[in-house]
Amino acid sequence: ESNKQLTRVYGISFPKQKELTVYLQLLEEAKKRDHRKLGKELELFTFSQKVGQGLPLWLPKGAALRERLENFLKAAQKKAGYEMVVTPHIGQKELYVTSGHYAKYGEDSFQPIQTPKQDEEFLLKPMNCPHHCEIYNNGNWSYKDLPKRFAEFGTVYRYEQSGELHGLTRVRGFTQDDAHLFCTPDQLDKEFKDVIDLVLYVFGSLGFKDFTAQVSLRDPNNPDKYIGSLENWDKAENAILNAAKDKGLNYVVVEGEAAFYGPKLDFMVKDVLGRSWQLGTIQVDYNLPERFDLTYKGSDNELHRPVMIHRAPFGSMERFVAILLEHTGGNFPLWLVPEQAIILTISEKYEKYSEKVLNLLENNEIRALVDNRNETIGKKIREAELSKYPFMIIVGEQEAENETITVRAHGGENVGTVNATEFVSIVKKRINESLKTFKQ
Repeated sequence: ESNKQLTRVYGISFPKQKELTVYLQLLEEAKKRDHRKLGKELELFTFSQKVGQGLPLWLPKGAALRERLENFLKAAQKKAGYEMVVTPHIGQKELYVTSGHYAKYGEDSFQPIQTPKQDEEFLLKPMNCPHHCEIYNNGNWSYKDLPKRFAEFGTVYRYEQSGELHGLTRVRGFTQDDAHLFCTPDQLDKEFKDVIDLVLYVFGSLGFKDFTAQVSLRDPNNPDKYIGSLENWDKAENAILNAAKDKGLNYVVVEGEAAFYGPKLDFMVKDVLGRSWQLGTIQVDYNLPERFDLTYKGSDNELHRPVMIHRAPFGSMERFVAILLEHTGGNFPLWLVPEQAIILTISEKYEKYSEKVLNLLENNEIRALVDNRNETIGKKIREAELSKYPFMIIVGEQEAENETITVRAHGGENVGTVNATEFVSIVKKRINESLKTFKQ
């Protein structure tokens, strides 16, 4: 009681002034790129105290961006043989007791939902995998039917303490780009490698070039953290290690970072500020198939247990958008950005021509809008720059007479005076240069 109260002080030191200067510059740049700040400026998402902490509200521009991300992945998944499914936002407590999620997360989850029926309890869905196991159980499968690949953009809920919430990176309700693959042991190696290819395609199309892989294994000194037999864990860990080697990934092995039901391959991406983020995960699971008694009939006419792969290239839509915002500074890839061009009229006299240009762009699937406010062209250009529109199309007397447009790119690049059809070709060429082709 009589001792003086101590205050803990944290600090960081640098051997050279140059290193301190670089560090301070990175801090300033990080402030500019804060996804909470950019999300507000670009009108992508918001939060409401009345709705509740950690529950983001997606505004029209943000919802459109999310939809494009989803459609981008759905197109690749369709090529890879995935089938879309939809599951409810709640499930009976018994479902999560069976999966092991209740024992692992029950105390940290939202409280059970009671119904008028005695002893009936539901929980907000913390994971999609138990529901997908029950979808698999709906059929009688032969080895000839496998693999089955069920995909869903499923919203899940986990209670995070209020002090842990942070923008979109730590929320209480989030949507996972989830898929679960059910395959034979002989198919596991190929299926796992195909998922790696899908993750790399996502990263390449969204500008994430600097990444490493992390093979997350169980903690050998703390076996009580995990469910399942030692034999199944050995199989799963060896499958991931072999796939990472064969695909030539730059990876590290970390013990103690596995999920409670199986090991995983995590992708650690570096953003433009050199910060590492965990994006994309693939997991091998021999345990949930046992817990849910999943089977298929083999070539020997006997029942066998499938292997399950969990996979989420984005991780969650919320966290992925937050990281992408900070990585790009809000300058999204051209194929993804909410509006690809804004038409700036020099005066109201050219509104009719601007609408003609807009219609031509929209007919060619170029997302654009018109700024016909009674403001100077200089002010319109400055505001369009701040709003990060990739292209500014200036329309005035000369353009209307010659049926052309003057194009300026974000950042000051002067594209020049072209006709609208030529501009469409310019946009599509730049999109094709940034958007990779998915080959399966």
